Amino acid sequence: MIPAEMEPQVLATAVQAPMMAALFWMMHGLRRGLSERPCAPEEPPPQRCEADALSRTRDELAAFKLEVARTYVPLSLIRDVDQRLTQQLLRIEEKLDAATRAATAAAAAVAAQQPQHRWRPEDRA
Repeated sequence: MIPAEMEPQVLATAVQAPMMAALFWMMHGLRRGLSERPCAPEEPPPQRCEADALSRTRDELAAFKLEVARTYVPLSLIRDVDQRLTQQLLRIEEKLDAATRAATAAAAAVAAQQPQHRWRPEDRA
């Protein structure tokens, strides 16, 4: 059968199947490599070793993200985002201050409407 005469779905499946198999094999290799990674000799329990491997992986990912941010993002864009974020936080702070003032005023109004109970010394006995 000539590929030009094949249905598009069959052709797509024929192309995607080896790619999915390769991705599966890569993931299997990564998991196997992570489990076989040597652990520090002072920490023999396997759970601790796995936690350390996961922690190291997270730290490496965070360092990579930071390096990408430093290298690939222009400083002017970072300043612009920082300025917009600061302005938005200031707006939120103003709204919270207004809500706090309104709540305080409402509490004072409710307290003013309620009668004050004053205890006399003879009522305590």
